[in-house]
Amino acid sequence: MTFINNLEKRRTYYNINRQLPVSESEVIELIQKVTEATPDAFNMKSARVVIALGEKQEQLWDAAYDAFGGEVEREKFDSFKKGYGTVLYFTDEAVVTGLQEQYALYASNFPVWANQSNGMLQSNVWTALREVEIGASLQHYNPVIDEAVTKLFDLPSSWKLVAQMPFGGIAAEPDEKEKEDISKRVVVKK
Repeated sequence: MTFINNLEKRRTYYNINRQLPVSESEVIELIQKVTEATPDAFNMKSARVVIALGEKQEQLWDAAYDAFGGEVEREKFDSFKKGYGTVLYFTDEAVVTGLQEQYALYASNFPVWANQSNGMLQSNVWTALREVEIGASLQHYNPVIDEAVTKLFDLPSSWKLVAQMPFGGIAAEPDEKEKEDISKRVVVKK
């Protein structure tokens, strides 16, 4: 039941800080291992990850605030900035396009499969971080921040930003999650 326990522990942590319970190098290695272990269709390996730390962490959330021109309250971005770092998730569209050309019969499926794999990667990293007592949340400020992120990290234009995951030490636990009637979403037929 360890897997299920870890999934249940994985929550949205907004109240994070810069005190990690493990070393920075352990976090980087964890994200690398999870990225390598996450499956994808045709072994396409279209997911890309940037880990923003230190000064880049600060610059990222300042750039995000600036990209919104004050339309999103500063406190929201500052709450992410208080974390130790941010995992940025991308899809390398050049890889997807290359496979579409190579396997024309499946061409329309490759963007879908790339998104599925990226979603699995996000969930896997989020759960793995929580397993080592690190809190995180999943954010979606793209496409508004795309240009700023590409410039800040000097990324190829083929990398499409999918999500942002600020992470850090857990400063406070989130409210208890309300249990649902799972039979409304999981139907069993014999």
